Amino acid sequence: MASMSPPDRVLADIASTGETPGLFLHCCCAPCASYVLEYLSPFFTITCFFYNPNITPREEYDKRAGELRKLLDLAEFPNRVDAYFCDYDAGVFQAAAMPYIDEPEGGRRCTACFELRLRETAAGAKAGTFDYFCTTLSVSPHKDASVLNMVGAGLALEYGIGYLQADFKKRDGYKRSVELSKQYGLYRQTYCGCIV
Repeated sequence: MASMSPPDRVLADIASTGETPGLFLHCCCAPCASYVLEYLSPFFTITCFFYNPNITPREEYDKRAGELRKLLDLAEFPNRVDAYFCDYDAGVFQAAAMPYIDEPEGGRRCTACFELRLRETAAGAKAGTFDYFCTTLSVSPHKDASVLNMVGAGLALEYGIGYLQADFKKRDGYKRSVELSKQYGLYRQTYCGCIV
């Protein structure tokens, strides 16, 4: 029998209790959120957290926020899904990224970006009395799930809240996000947001 992945173990435990915990889910964009919400909404009540100061320019930020709203209007989920959209503030990302301005994509600049966004998510989850926090970022084949999970696990200890470790691109998660994007007519961006 194949061993279960970390999120599958957590989800199996949740299913066995009959309870529905709360998840504060950092959403980078609607296409990534589409699959993650489909996968996790049977187990959690979810608040999507759109905090992405890395996205430039402002028009792109607004477009991606609008696409997440569109997804939430069109899709149906087994449990309640809400959303919280942060005001645009590219300055916080620029300050975090500046020490790594010459690093290639996938290097320390990306790790600093993950830490910035996941820290805000962990803080929001703690303040909102959620049971877990997580991010949709690992759906992307361009994002290193092991780095995301390392950052998330560290913040979980710091804030005293559960982090749902995952690599959502596995089991055709990325492929399913492409299918759902077509189904809902979602805009699929061609860059993560950072133009540093």
